[in-house]
Amino acid sequence: MLTNKIIPQEKGIDHTLKLLKEGYLFIPNRVKAYQSSIFETRLLGKKVICISGKHAAKLFYNEELFQRKGALPKRIQKTLFGVNAIQTMDDERHRHRRLFFLDLLNEAGQKRLVSITKIKWQMALRRWQATDEIVLLDEVKYILCEAVCEWAGVSLGQSEVKRRADDFYAMVNAIGAVGPKYWQGKRARTRTEAWIKGLIEEVRTGKRHILPHLALYQAATYKDLEGNVLDVQMAAIELINLLRPIIAISIFITFTALALYEHEDSKEKLGQGDERDLEMFVQEVRRYYPFAPFLGAIVRKNFIWRGCKFKKGTLVLIDIYGTNHNEDIWNAPYVFRPERFKDQGAHVFDFIPQGGGNLVTGHRCPGEGITIELMKVSLDFLIHKMKFDIPKQDLSYSLTNIPSSPRSGLIIRNIQPKY
Repeated sequence: MLTNKIIPQEKGIDHTLKLLKEGYLFIPNRVKAYQSSIFETRLLGKKVICISGKHAAKLFYNEELFQRKGALPKRIQKTLFGVNAIQTMDDERHRHRRLFFLDLLNEAGQKRLVSITKIKWQMALRRWQATDEIVLLDEVKYILCEAVCEWAGVSLGQSEVKRRADDFYAMVNAIGAVGPKYWQGKRARTRTEAWIKGLIEEVRTGKRHILPHLALYQAATYKDLEGNVLDVQMAAIELINLLRPIIAISIFITFTALALYEHEDSKEKLGQGDERDLEMFVQEVRRYYPFAPFLGAIVRKNFIWRGCKFKKGTLVLIDIYGTNHNEDIWNAPYVFRPERFKDQGAHVFDFIPQGGGNLVTGHRCPGEGITIELMKVSLDFLIHKMKFDIPKQDLSYSLTNIPSSPRSGLIIRNIQPKY
């Protein structure tokens, strides 16, 4: 890889259309072509520096050199994250807001959500026995939505689960979209914010009584760094930022089922293994299959890295997908091999499916731990609690669609419990 003072520059006026066309491979394609872990391009008319690899990730998560404020396009804030949410914050303000999420997703919070999710899986399995077939991606969305809403104290009627889950998922599905899919995500956010704002107002006015440890109560009463209760709009946004990512785990879980189908040898090993084997498998799913393609930050002050100049105000993208498939980090990165995670190292910067850096003080996703636990619960059900058939279907997934998932959603038939 290049380490001299010359940053490869992509020719042309703008490359936004190429990014939309190439998706997850936009940065990896150029890293390979330029034989450089850093290159310069232009997106939406602005100069952008793209970086990839372990050392690039370590640089990217240096808060003295990078800030998140100004990095997220408004169109993504208006669908996925919400305007001016935690993802746009830095320094002490970010760390203070982050505690809202970390406190709720502590060990006790994770155990309670896992316990509720197990019950929802059991209920779903009983329903599935009476059907000819299901689309797993859709059904897992509903399981997770019902579970996390119950966990948070956000009451859902049974007839409401599908509608709310579809709206949460539409926000996720709009991240790389233009046209109808983007507008669906934007309308879904508007509906969801209005719904959650109403619940928060009911808690604040005493019309709704819930236990103080629940996420809805915590969002309604949370105070910012200055000691002020969040306005109802921002409180709703941050509660959605706790709920929505849980529904997005349905993508990882669907890829988990696909991995079982594609790797029969792993399925047999898991059937005879223990929880550590389950964890290695889900970690490899998170590494191998596409989820987040890249993340952005703004250069905070002028600096030089490996002889390359980074100018204040420049947008920098860290290559998530490419780093998780980097040959300098992973042996045979395009081979699915759970055993590579026998090493229980921290993987702070070399394994970044949900971001890198310090979990407590940095910008690594605070929901990473519960993601792993919910994937393990689901994998345990798929292996030990149910039997089913996978008919012929289109199980391919696109690296140009963001987010990606199996095209069929993974259809399963003849579902029966294992006794």
